[in-house]
Amino acid sequence: MAIRSPLPDVEIPPVSVYEYLFGTITDDDLERVAVVDGVSGEATTFRALRDRIDAVAGALAARGFGVGDVVALHAPNVPAYVTVFHGLLRAGVTVTTVNALSSAPEITKQLADSGARLLITVSALLPAGEAGARDAGLGDDQVVVLDGGPDTGVGHTSLADLLADPHPAPDVTFDPATHLAVLPYSSGTTGRPKGVMLTHTNLVANVAQSMAIGVGRDDVVPCVLPFFHIYGMTVLLNLALRTRARLVTLPRFDLAQYLGVIQEHRATFLFVAPPIALALAKHPLVDSYDVTSVRAVLSGAAPFGESLAGAVRARLGEHVRVLQGYGMTEMSPVSHCIPFDRADIPSGSVGLLVAGMEARIVDPATGAEIEQPADGVSGPGELLCRGPNVMVGYLGNPEATAETLEPDGFLHTGDIVTVDARGVFEVVDRLKELIKYKGYQVPPAELEALLLSHPGIADAAVIGLPDEEAGEIPKAFVVPVAGASLTEAEVIAFVAEHVAPYKKVRSVEFIDAVPKSASGKILRKDLRATAG
Repeated sequence: MAIRSPLPDVEIPPVSVYEYLFGTITDDDLERVAVVDGVSGEATTFRALRDRIDAVAGALAARGFGVGDVVALHAPNVPAYVTVFHGLLRAGVTVTTVNALSSAPEITKQLADSGARLLITVSALLPAGEAGARDAGLGDDQVVVLDGGPDTGVGHTSLADLLADPHPAPDVTFDPATHLAVLPYSSGTTGRPKGVMLTHTNLVANVAQSMAIGVGRDDVVPCVLPFFHIYGMTVLLNLALRTRARLVTLPRFDLAQYLGVIQEHRATFLFVAPPIALALAKHPLVDSYDVTSVRAVLSGAAPFGESLAGAVRARLGEHVRVLQGYGMTEMSPVSHCIPFDRADIPSGSVGLLVAGMEARIVDPATGAEIEQPADGVSGPGELLCRGPNVMVGYLGNPEATAETLEPDGFLHTGDIVTVDARGVFEVVDRLKELIKYKGYQVPPAELEALLLSHPGIADAAVIGLPDEEAGEIPKAFVVPVAGASLTEAEVIAFVAEHVAPYKKVRSVEFIDAVPKSASGKILRKDLRATAG
């Protein structure tokens, strides 16, 4: 039997993303600040933002872009991203968001696979963007550089050029339940990147479902997690716009700059990935800034242990709610969160299913369904989810779609979870990342959370190394805190004190940094490539 969300259902109106975010905005809210450039300090009101979005939609429609077209957006977090992204959606265009760190060949593949007719980028990313567009068959007139123009020496059409000849926003008609809003590409850490088909209804539903996180109209949200990633797109950008909170954009993560924005703008709600949470918990620079305005920190994109949550709270103040969410691109992305008003839910869990979601837990070895217990905690199994935020499928890849989506609509997440009697879920590990030591399953995430509780360890990652006798042995990659003196024997002994014998770390390597994706996921394949 499916496990249902204990949260009350939310209304998911059958409207476009634009209509959902701006269709009911009041005159009072139009005068509020919507977006602040964290670098320059320039502020944009909701009225100005809406007018610019309409202008971009009109300009694109006048150039022949609309329903059925795909446009690639390749830019960091700048205010223009907000305008152009929503202008594209307003015009009925499907947006494929491109990682700002993508190489030219990666851009070429995404443009070709998505069928994009236009690439919109910024001058700092133009070398890769231009080369990628050219190799995908796009001409110079099919590349727009947002900050281009005579001052930058960039000859492509700029945003100012697009808006020079004003056109009204078009009247666009489509079915939000079937029309694709965005085509983000999966991270590719477990295979070839795939275009994830998400409709307007998927995105609208997930913003409505994410209201439980507790962002309100008086919140100030620093935006360092990239908008091109679904976490930044839905949980920062769209949720903040819907609740009329204030966004402060930052094009990249620099701890001093981030802390400066928190202090200057009196930021209240921080959305982070575990690497940023680690910095907030352990970096000495935090003590040089006033962060007393922060009321909540929510981490997502990768596992976040109870010890790290406690360290963040101890550093920022016991009044700060430390929350966690869970999801994946294929779910727009949020399927679980700790609601702000549920202080009884452990910060190391991913909380409850969001409103309107169902889940199943399946034993990966036998396929048997694992039931939610009446008492205590269930056994571990793979999480499957179903809800209005689940993708249509993978673009042009029916085989991968069939492998991921069951005929009844349940999506395989590839994550191993447990659930307790209250409906609180905890992610144990990735199905493909479990270490098999002499037949026992060893979750790397459990060992990583333990290692991070050591005061001399700044960051850590664990992988399985092939071993003739054991099958695999756990190996830890450890980043020591600056000035700490650690030995391999000390780390091995620390872990051994806290875990069953089969979970012990058998090898330790000290490194300068744990390789991670833009969303904060540990790149274990990179560690395996260098492991001895």
